[in-house]
Amino acid sequence: MTDFDPLRTALILIDLQGSNADHPVYPHPAGDVLERCIRLIDATRNAGGLVVHVRTSFLPDEGDSLGGKLLTDVERPARPVRRPGWDHFLPGVDPLPTEPVIVKRSWNAFHGSDLDLQLRRRGVTTVIMAGISTGFGVEGTARAAYDHAYNIVFVPEAMSAYAAEQHHHSVRAVFPQLGRVRGLDEVVEALTPQPTAVP
Repeated sequence: MTDFDPLRTALILIDLQGSNADHPVYPHPAGDVLERCIRLIDATRNAGGLVVHVRTSFLPDEGDSLGGKLLTDVERPARPVRRPGWDHFLPGVDPLPTEPVIVKRSWNAFHGSDLDLQLRRRGVTTVIMAGISTGFGVEGTARAAYDHAYNIVFVPEAMSAYAAEQHHHSVRAVFPQLGRVRGLDEVVEALTPQPTAVP
């Protein structure tokens, strides 16, 4: 059972942008994730909830990026090659003038942004998480949402990762510790206004 007040709920969409359509993601293709996220967008808007659009972007010299600057076991180029439009939202993801657009420069969309301020000013208590990729942007943002005391609903059908095992690990081992893992249809139904019974 998924119960929350749609008027105090925000759908947080992670990195539905050109760069994540340039390579395979698993277990759901990017096109399927996009279609499911659009369903969530429509349901959230119709219910009077808030849609928050998160995208990754950097200055032209990528001086504000951590990539390639920190010591890790995975080597990353300091200045990766970016195609034009890599940080633009995918077709169908069109923020309304009243919907916040958050630029993140790491895995956590709360870090260094006004995301928490935007949510609290609107009285949001529950966030629905979706997007790409499951184990990085979605999980990184969700961990911060937990620390900020938001109720969290995860929709695994509306997210994907660079490897299926990353996705499944987050969904099975991490997300249940942070919030509630629910199916797409169940979340859409919970967002759908119910007709008022006539006495």
